[in-house]
Amino acid sequence: MALDLDALNSAQREAVLCTEGPLLVLAGAGSGKTRVLTYRIAYLMQEKGVFPWNILAITFTNKAAREMRERLAKLVGNEASGMWVSTFHSMCVRMLRAHAERLGFSRDFTIYDDADSNRLVKDICKELDLDPSRYPIKALRSRISKAKNELIVPGNYVVSEHDPIDQATKRVYEMLQERLKKSNAFDFDDLLLYANLLLKNNSDICYAYQDRFRYILVDEYQDTNHAQYTLCSMLAARFKNLMVVGDDDQSIYSWRGADIRNILEFEHDYASCHTVRLEQNYRSNGNILAAANAVIANNTNRKAKTLFTNGPDGDPLMIYAAQDERDEGRWIAGRIELFHDSGISYNDIAVFYRTNAQSRMLEDMFLRSGVPYRIVGGTRFFERQEIMDVMAYLCLCVNPADDIAAKRVINTPRRGIGKTTIEHIEALARTFDISFVEALRIAPAELSLRAKVTQSINDFLNVLQVSKGEFPNLRAQIQAIIDAAGIITAYQREGTDEALSRIDNIKELLGVCDEFMDTHATDEVFFEAPGVELSVQSFNDDGVAATQNVAGVDADTMTPDSAPVAVSEVAPDSASDADTPEIHLLRSDSLADFVEWVRLRTDLDSEAQGDAAVTLMTIHASKGLEYKCVFVSGMEDSIFPTQRALFDHESLEEERRLAYVAITRAREKLILTHAQQRTLYGETHCNPTSQFIEEIPDALCRMAGIGSAGFSGSGWEKRGSRHGIAGSGCEAGAGGVFHVSSAHGAAERIREKAGRAMSVQTNRSQSKHFEPGDRVSHKIYGEGKVTRVVGDSMYVRFTSGKLKKLLVDFAPVVKIS
Repeated sequence: MALDLDALNSAQREAVLCTEGPLLVLAGAGSGKTRVLTYRIAYLMQEKGVFPWNILAITFTNKAAREMRERLAKLVGNEASGMWVSTFHSMCVRMLRAHAERLGFSRDFTIYDDADSNRLVKDICKELDLDPSRYPIKALRSRISKAKNELIVPGNYVVSEHDPIDQATKRVYEMLQERLKKSNAFDFDDLLLYANLLLKNNSDICYAYQDRFRYILVDEYQDTNHAQYTLCSMLAARFKNLMVVGDDDQSIYSWRGADIRNILEFEHDYASCHTVRLEQNYRSNGNILAAANAVIANNTNRKAKTLFTNGPDGDPLMIYAAQDERDEGRWIAGRIELFHDSGISYNDIAVFYRTNAQSRMLEDMFLRSGVPYRIVGGTRFFERQEIMDVMAYLCLCVNPADDIAAKRVINTPRRGIGKTTIEHIEALARTFDISFVEALRIAPAELSLRAKVTQSINDFLNVLQVSKGEFPNLRAQIQAIIDAAGIITAYQREGTDEALSRIDNIKELLGVCDEFMDTHATDEVFFEAPGVELSVQSFNDDGVAATQNVAGVDADTMTPDSAPVAVSEVAPDSASDADTPEIHLLRSDSLADFVEWVRLRTDLDSEAQGDAAVTLMTIHASKGLEYKCVFVSGMEDSIFPTQRALFDHESLEEERRLAYVAITRAREKLILTHAQQRTLYGETHCNPTSQFIEEIPDALCRMAGIGSAGFSGSGWEKRGSRHGIAGSGCEAGAGGVFHVSSAHGAAERIREKAGRAMSVQTNRSQSKHFEPGDRVSHKIYGEGKVTRVVGDSMYVRFTSGKLKKLLVDFAPVVKIS
């Protein structure tokens, strides 16, 4: 079939027709680079008579390779069947399979996946007597991976005499390569390393591939690392028909080894290079492109290009200035609902953020509003490994009989308690019919454990003991548990970007604790739901419980030791057991209540919400995607760009490229949000508006004021104070616990709480007030009937038959007539 070049614009056609010599195609976002690549391959075969096996096309993902093959099939049918269209790693595997014996391997070699490689490095560390707590496996593997991608073999690995992990890395790297070769195996990074060594040390093989691949096309060239760059250079050295396609303005993976110099210096590497700029955008409207151009123009280390469209200018960008991260999340959810009501599918909407920890408040607000969402390229906040580990510790401190929690974290972080030892402890628990924690206490004596294992068990049990101490507030208690567990210390030793991100997430969990204290400091005892009698329970010195109705409590005679520690409902005799579960009011100073509160608010995550959902993701994960409507949240200096980038020119330019990527994902609507005050990683700061927003001309934007209303329906939480702002001279993140040392102080505290409760009841009656018997509609569960209301919680029997406990101020539920 004849190739219709009229389907291309002038720049695209120029790139397709330039078939000889080195070619640099600077392809701006949404400019049709895949079309250019496939049309050029088809043109080479159909018009220039090039055999398909003389063409090599390299992509970065299997998805991109598959898409290129499908497009080629539509243009040339089966003609391209003998052509290599593959990722770098797939190409290397084919070369190594054909010539493995030249490297001392056989052709049936194994490729180790991540789990295999991790297991092998663990075994090596054990043999070398390297303590994983001092020499984290991930840190060692990260350094080895970096060395391989820079083509540094073990013998050339330079060790820093002041870095113990670096010294250990060299020893592990040497033994790793020996073991891999003995096992006739390559790990993933070896594929690039050994393919380079194969071509470099075997001139005949290198010549054969150069002769075969007379035309080489490389996609996403700005993302190549040193090993990939060298492979391309060697393969193209004979004919120099090397076409590279990429956009230096979208080079955002330096932390993964990508080197922007590869594309910026291509014209220097190939003096006869022809350069084509693809600047016509087929994705975004004019205002979005104008904003992208304005931002990226501030970078100095780039190839000049200006995106344009023949389409309409479209709506102005919207910039929302929030009071804080809660207001930001609330407003975004509300705006999404407006878009959805106007006919935009949830699937056409995406919300981006700079770091994973920022998703927590967005998820929170989406759950409150009932906006369905999915996390792409990441995990929901409370499902992240490190958060689940910390929550397991907290659950265990509340309930030492929780065997599931105990077994999850007994070796997290690594304590050297082996699998066999754990199995023996489990057997001990079964034998004596006791909990796993109780079995741990008697294990050293019963099992005659080694001193080192005994110490590790004692360290673990110490976490539970630490939780029983006295603390100024709940946050301090949780911080002490985390510190005693050693989780953050372990991640600090690991030192990888992933480990540092996990530390940030744990710090953000402390922010969740602050929120709990803020929103429950006034919601504790004495809020009496209609028709429900409350009782308080206290304990004497012998641990005997004494129960008393709230109405009978004399605040003046209450002592600190007899202050209520639990509040439960006294169920009316007429109520059925199914509809009257015993609950208690949530207190801001109770670890148990915090754990329950977290479980309640994340319960909605487990419910199916249909296929349509808003996409939440980091900006890095958004590359290559597009949406009709895009929100970019957290646009403040120190957040986006990051704190580090504010003081490093190269980092700032990469952050700006990241902003450019975020902006150019939007087709029709782009909304940028920032907050005057943000609590992140457990700390509250007032950061300036991101300089990237300031770089966008005012004429392109429509501003929304501080605290503008977002979602105006039900489902929103009572806003709590933050007890001041960091740097303001006020205490940030203070809790609601009030320690007293006299009976008079206790009495004052109870009177104060009773007064607060009346205020809370008044506030709730003005916002969300439910009573038993109310008919309600829940955004996910459907219609139901309120059976009980006590404090923060209500129970609803839905038409499906399910009885659900919901937080009144949290659930997306409205009263229906």
